[in-house]
Amino acid sequence: MEKKGARGRRGSGWPKKKPVSRSKRRYLQRIGTGAPVYMVAVLEYLAAEVLELAGNAARNNKKNRIILRHVLLVVRNDKELGKLLSGITIAHGGVIPNINLILLPKKTEKASKEPKSPAKATKSPKKA
Repeated sequence: MEKKGARGRRGSGWPKKKPVSRSKRRYLQRIGTGAPVYMVAVLEYLAAEVLELAGNAARNNKKNRIILRHVLLVVRNDKELGKLLSGITIAHGGVIPNINLILLPKKTEKASKEPKSPAKATKSPKKA
């Protein structure tokens, strides 16, 4: 009697896959030895920058811990980080507070024309 292997009986209908060695997959031909070190340095800088700004945002909101809301405020308010992370959504981050100017109440002309306090015509003389 013939033993069955891991694939079951012979001719089971599944095509046989050839193993592909790592040398056949060509993503990059050559990577320098300093590339991973440089990439780690860039990632460390980005993490430090985001955490520092998020810590400042947490302190401004009188909190001791950084939450996702603080990270969102940092990313959206910073020009360069906003450009880098423009396509992401931060879960539980909320939205940036913004009120359209059209929705705000209009100022009346009477309040803007009235002077706040009467101006003094003459200064009091200094005593010597």
